[in-house]
This record gives sequence, C-alpha cells and structure tokens, in this order.
Amino acid sequence: MREDSLLTAAQLSRGEIEGLLDRAAAFDAGTADARHPGRVLALCFFEPSTRTKMSFETAMKRLGGETVDMGSVESSSVSKGESLADTVRVIEGYADALVLRHPSEGSARMAAEFVDVPLVNAGDGAGQHPSQTLLDLYTMRETIGLDGVTVGVMGDLKYGRTVHSLAEALTNFDVEQHFVSPESLRLPPNVRYDLREAGAAVHEHRDVDAVLPELDVLYVTRIQRERFPDENEYRAVAGDYRIDAATLEAAKPGLQVMHPLPRVDEIAADVDDTDHARYFEQAHNGVPVRMALLDALLSGDREGDGDSHARADGGAAPSPDLEPDS
Repeated sequence: MREDSLLTAAQLSRGEIEGLLDRAAAFDAGTADARHPGRVLALCFFEPSTRTKMSFETAMKRLGGETVDMGSVESSSVSKGESLADTVRVIEGYADALVLRHPSEGSARMAAEFVDVPLVNAGDGAGQHPSQTLLDLYTMRETIGLDGVTVGVMGDLKYGRTVHSLAEALTNFDVEQHFVSPESLRLPPNVRYDLREAGAAVHEHRDVDAVLPELDVLYVTRIQRERFPDENEYRAVAGDYRIDAATLEAAKPGLQVMHPLPRVDEIAADVDDTDHARYFEQAHNGVPVRMALLDALLSGDREGDGDSHARADGGAAPSPDLEPDS
C-alpha cells in the first residue's frame, strides 16, 4: 500500500489540512490549473454518487488530466462475481490514482493493500469520507474560521461517514463539538472513544433547540435509509430532526448551516433563502478542494513544508505528507 493513499481523516494533521486548504484556495482563485496533463484518474464507484464523483472528475480535468470510469456495478465484471481486490488490481493498470466508493466499511483500506497507486476513500459504508471533510473544513474556514468556534452536528451520527470524518478532523482545531441525534443514531462507541482519546469533549443532545443559540455552525445530515439494517428502525426516526427558517430564529445571526447533501426533508427549502445556508457553496467547493488533494497525491513531492499554495508559475507545490493512520 502506498503511504499517500487517503483513507481516513485521522491521517491528517493540522498542518497537512491547512496546507491542502491553502492549495485549494489558490485553485479556487484560478491559479495554475493544468498541472497534470496525461495523468489518468480511475473512478470506482460501487454506490451511487453525484457530487463526489462529478467533482473528482471535474477536478482531474481542470488539472489537465483525464478520467476513466468503472461504470455501474451492474455493467462491470463485479456482476460476474469479481472480487474488489481483483477489480482494483486491474484498474490500477489503467490509471495513476484511484477514487473508490464502496458500501462495505473498511473496503478502502483493504483495496489500498492491493494497489501501488494513490487511492482516495470516497466513502466506505458507514466508515469514513475524508475528501468530503476537507471541503467541509474549507467551507468553514472561508466563512467563519476553524478556531474558537462551536459546531453542532445533527441527524444520523451512527451511519453518517461524513460525521465520523469531520468530527475526527475537527480535533486538530480549537472547536467545541456538540452532537444531536435520536438515541438510536448516536455516535458509534469507537468514534466517541477516538474523539476522547484526541482530547475532545463529546457533548451529546437529543434536541437541537437546547444548543442552537450557542452554535456557529450547524452541520445537518440525512437520515440514511440505505444504512439501516432494519426498515422499522428507519421509519421510527425518519422525518425527525428537521430544521426550517422558523427553527433558525433562535440561532446566532452568523450561524452557518451546512449539509453534505443530498438532502431529503431535513432542511426545509425556506432555509435556502436565508443568510445561514452554505450547503450549495459547500458542494461547489468540492472541485478546488479535490483539485488540491489530487495535485498533492500526483505531484509525488513528499518533502513539502506545508506551504502548499499551487504555484502561479506552474511549478509543483509541496505535497502534504499523507501518512496512513496506525
């Protein structure tokens, strides 16, 4: 397994995160885009995706490269019984890096053991989604900052891989975290343990109203039907934990409402027209952030010092040292 595969948010230090976000800001400003002509990114999505898949594809093309797409599971050799290990071994021969989404937790780590090109975990079941976390952090940094803020995360905290990655990454910053969910969707014990080991206090609530006035960011997540092993368990909580413009009357004027999308009915449409809404901007930030990540992985410069702005003269920006977590 290459050391520069990105599998979990726990791999990233504060310096590495800041380096990637600085590089993303440079790309966001339109600096030195076509840096990897002739390089190929393979998109291996075993689950549906719109934003993640399209933003990775757009990011690679804006870097001057190309993409190849495995296509749907039904149209691939997976439908014939091919193992994940064999699939990624084959596709590795066609590309300089892989992006993998898979329904099984731990699948990205396993797949990375079989390839010798960088692999990015684009979601492994209820596990992790580290590139989503990078664009979440970028959105926060550009709107309200990453230190001295209070963040509330609401909804599906048990199966929500975006929540698990974001909570871990936020332990690198001066952030107070609050978690709001029904009892059945609380943070998994292993995530709670990891946060406490990282020195983070875990504040858990059943009702967002109890903590809303304190929040600078409210990160809302969808109750994910596809993650529930029991349909009755899903129905018991579906429709709960919904916010609308009236809910936000108790919030700070500067509250930023974020969501990894897609939403169903957990954020009412009337929130879209308020100054709180940041989720569409958040989705758009996926392109410069994933440009930054791909640039770092493809540049191969592991001696970077964290000053990772993309260079206007086209020279290689330093690459963050993406070490695998233990």
